[in-house]
Amino acid sequence: MDQGNTAFILIAAALVLLMTPGLAFFYGGLVKAKSVISMMMMSFGALGLIGVLWVLYGYAIAFPGSSGTLAPWAIDWSAVGLTSVLEPGADATYPPLAFVAFQATFAIITVALVSGAIADRAKFGAWMIFAGVWATVVYFPVASWVFNFGLADDGSFEYGGWITHGLQDVFGVGVIDFAGGTAVHINAGAAALALALVLGKRVGFQKGVHVPHNPPFVLLGAGLLWFGWFGFNAGSELAADNTAALAFVNTIAAPAAALLSWLLVEKIKDGKPTSVGAASGAVAGLVAITPACGSLDPVWAIVLGLITGAVCALAIELKYKLGFDDSLDVVGIHLVGGLIGTLYLGFFARGTGLFMGGDASQLIVQAIAAFAVLIYSFVLAFVIGFAIEKTIGFRVKNEDEIAGIDTIVHGEAGYVLEDAKA
Repeated sequence: MDQGNTAFILIAAALVLLMTPGLAFFYGGLVKAKSVISMMMMSFGALGLIGVLWVLYGYAIAFPGSSGTLAPWAIDWSAVGLTSVLEPGADATYPPLAFVAFQATFAIITVALVSGAIADRAKFGAWMIFAGVWATVVYFPVASWVFNFGLADDGSFEYGGWITHGLQDVFGVGVIDFAGGTAVHINAGAAALALALVLGKRVGFQKGVHVPHNPPFVLLGAGLLWFGWFGFNAGSELAADNTAALAFVNTIAAPAAALLSWLLVEKIKDGKPTSVGAASGAVAGLVAITPACGSLDPVWAIVLGLITGAVCALAIELKYKLGFDDSLDVVGIHLVGGLIGTLYLGFFARGTGLFMGGDASQLIVQAIAAFAVLIYSFVLAFVIGFAIEKTIGFRVKNEDEIAGIDTIVHGEAGYVLEDAKA
């Protein structure tokens, strides 16, 4: 048992868990003052619900072990309730429960990300139902497609999901997704787009009407996200080694570059760089580097950040042109950023990218993985959201939305002035 790597994984898990409260601040600052509690509670609700579901059966679906064939949906019944992973094997380098904890935090943050698309207008109970069902039929299986692979003693694949193992068998190169560009960001972004279409536009939706009520919250949230992202990316190596160090450096370089390019686009387009733009640019860069952090030279990570910051700064305007209300730009940042980072590897991945000594195979498998997850997540999220909307209702009444849903849904206000209580 390697105590150093065990400590590394557990610390990384704690860092990733911090990302969900960080996301709550990031999203909470972007909505109006009378919806901040509702927005933050969707992140905390996901933390509670998915944390429980992961222990009960989520891990058993996402990591079915040697019983996990190339089937797109499988479950290891011995791992339900974590029964089979309570004790490490004789040759284990770290406790299986450390990995269980690390991956639990991925499941939690992925579900929480989706909530940004339906800010200001969603019922909390309906959101919780959606979160549980979507995690069960979308996130847990997709995590298995991407993350559930292992190597036998002879270096061959012992088991794996169809994205990691299956595509390697066909094309000779496997999909590179170091920390979740497909399973986390494309997955969440596609679901966010589906929910935005199901719930429809906010009352009075148009450019400039809905402005962030608390930019300091946004900056605080972005800072916590960036801090936690070091666990997200470097921790995905599952060992404190040179690859983890490369992922760590790239998690500095790419978001820093994306922050600068987003601000430059704002300056050129609108005349002023904004604090919300800086925070959004950093997050966009973090999204893009997630799948690529272990496979890029740092200079190419900077290039990726520059491209992503500029493209995402423009992509968030698409909702006004195309007419869908993605409240907090989950599509423009996470879906678009995830696609850029995943496809970029087809060109610049060390050793296998088209411009780095490889051929088109890496780009092909990256594209197949990205769009398979996108389509699967979008379709099922739309079906789940539509079913909830047509039965118990997903959206609050228009008058409640206008008044602000914090007091209606949670009986609380985000800001209570002393003189108002007198």
